[in-house]
Amino acid sequence: MWFDRHAILFNGRGGVLKNTKGSTEVWFVYILRCADGSLYTGITKDMEARIKRHNAGTASRYTRSRLPVEVEYHEQQPSHSMALKRELAIKALSRKLKEELLRSSQNGCDTGFPD
Repeated sequence: MWFDRHAILFNGRGGVLKNTKGSTEVWFVYILRCADGSLYTGITKDMEARIKRHNAGTASRYTRSRLPVEVEYHEQQPSHSMALKRELAIKALSRKLKEELLRSSQNGCDTGFPD
């Protein structure tokens, strides 16, 4: 199952972590639902500012023509590298598995991964 292959890329604790260099750095991986129903996955250090930029049409060419967008899912990652890896893992999922991830997060599970 896809959860097992990608679970290592998610910290699952929800707190601020220290990266290997000792500095605190939090990155977010997020999934947006666009007005046309499509899903967009990205990363950022500032969720609020990034979503505002998406809805202003200045964050990405993809979302610019599909406004407004809404946050469907987000999770924290301890470093830029981990966030990029997790973003790629999510982007590699089929639409069905992405929707499953969104449903599991709406049912009180932040990640869709088993503890």
